[in-house]
Amino acid sequence: MTGTGSGSPFRVALVGYGLAGSVFHAPLIAATPGLTLDTVVTANPERRAQAHSEYPGIRFAETPDELLRRADELDLVVVASPNKTHVPIATAALEAGLPVVVDKPLAGTAAEARELDRLADERGLLLSVFQNRRWDGDFLTVQNLLQKGELGDVRRFESRFERWRPQPKGGWRESGAPEEIGGLLYDLGSHVVDQALVLFGPAAQVYAEVDVRRPGAQADDDTFIAITHTGGVRSHLYVSAITPQLGPRFRVLGSQAGFVKYGLDPQEAALREGRRPAADSVAMADQEWGAEPEEMWGRLGAGESPLTGGGHPVPTLPGAYPAYYAAVAAALREGPGHNPVPASQAAAALGVLEAARRSAREGITVHL
Repeated sequence: MTGTGSGSPFRVALVGYGLAGSVFHAPLIAATPGLTLDTVVTANPERRAQAHSEYPGIRFAETPDELLRRADELDLVVVASPNKTHVPIATAALEAGLPVVVDKPLAGTAAEARELDRLADERGLLLSVFQNRRWDGDFLTVQNLLQKGELGDVRRFESRFERWRPQPKGGWRESGAPEEIGGLLYDLGSHVVDQALVLFGPAAQVYAEVDVRRPGAQADDDTFIAITHTGGVRSHLYVSAITPQLGPRFRVLGSQAGFVKYGLDPQEAALREGRRPAADSVAMADQEWGAEPEEMWGRLGAGESPLTGGGHPVPTLPGAYPAYYAAVAAALREGPGHNPVPASQAAAALGVLEAARRSAREGITVHL
């Protein structure tokens, strides 16, 4: 690898330049010391022009096969193409001897995720999953409160990722074709389930309601997942495109206090608007990156409503999406043991999503 021992940055190829590739991966890769965005894989001329305008020195390939024919010129492949392509492209890259980052969901099934994990282990290669919402500021704040014991024993965790999009947009993300792995269960559900497992450990039981509500919609757009964790915490997770009044992003109820937080982490909106994190350090020279205004802070207390000023405000920790790729760069230098999001963890989350789909289909609680 170029970056190992030579001081040169690791050369990164990005497969796909749609929403995930252009808004999330490319800017974060470019902002990470030790990584350089070398190649973008897309045959779309408009997307090529967009990539070239922001990254003038970029190279292009039309297909993953074309890219992998020059695998010896690369150090990392990032897969940000449609969900149905994640497994075949990641498999081909690993077999070509390249470490891989895959956008969520890693695969359509837990079994496929475990097989990819096995292949990466056999080859001694990094296989990491882009679960960027682990670095949302509000999630980091909840983690910090739990680590400090501010809530006592947590009994119930509520997490909502809700939107108001009454008209379907179409495209593969909203396709009902099983091979597309579309719908909110595997899209936003991948985030909320991953966060719940990070906070409270493995799932013992899963119950779900998976609905298609909008006229003309094909894939689930209003989904609820209930997890009973092995430690006894109950997580209630909501993902929806049809919510005209949004609920709290997090509501965490413990034996001593509760924490309620509204609003979404600002990093996605900043990236969509063209703002970029500073490239000179993980800590960010721009201290405003990932920061949230005081009026959006959550509140911690007991016996009072946060909507009427009950409890006290808790400053939201700055969001830190750049930390993911900084950790990937460290893992490329120091070995797969430093992987920020191992494939085994993605497989566990996919096991919950599969159980949720079965629960909704059969009207049962699934025991894992």
